[in-house]
Amino acid sequence: MKKQVLFIQGGGAGTYDEWDNKLVDSLRRELGPGYDVRYPRMPNEANPSYTMWKAALAEEIAGLDDGAVLIGHSLGGTILINALAEAPPNRKLAGVFLIAAPFVGAGGWPSEDIKPTAELGGRLPLRTPIYLYHGSKDDIAPFAHVDLYEGAILGAIVHRLRGRNHQLNDDLAEVAAGVRALM
Repeated sequence: MKKQVLFIQGGGAGTYDEWDNKLVDSLRRELGPGYDVRYPRMPNEANPSYTMWKAALAEEIAGLDDGAVLIGHSLGGTILINALAEAPPNRKLAGVFLIAAPFVGAGGWPSEDIKPTAELGGRLPLRTPIYLYHGSKDDIAPFAHVDLYEGAILGAIVHRLRGRNHQLNDDLAEVAAGVRALM
């Protein structure tokens, strides 16, 4: 049976077909045939809504088996981690990976939809490892946002990738290695 990985795209017009598809291709290539990498199109990517994406995420996660891995890129990671804190799923997750996710809250980005909480890490599913990946050359989500997540999610495993951009230079080899280590 293939191991399940759910990849949540970032927001913005064309992201699914022109940007994050390259990340998913890299992830599939690095993980190989033993993994089922799911890549659903999120609603209204050009103007993402936390409420709409949270509902779509809940539906996608409900279709997974226990032991799946969740990966969110950029705004998809921000929405994923906040949705998990707000309403933990009814299944055991092997791990949650955030790639270049903007932090919402003190020191990070403001949001009309997402209500930041100081207890973000304490509200996440128990015993679910959280992995943070962020490139030092990210010109969209400031590199300092990974530090904000690290402070909000105690015990998170942080990977600061030197010279990598917001798309991690379309290379998810490190992320795939982290997924393989869990599964």
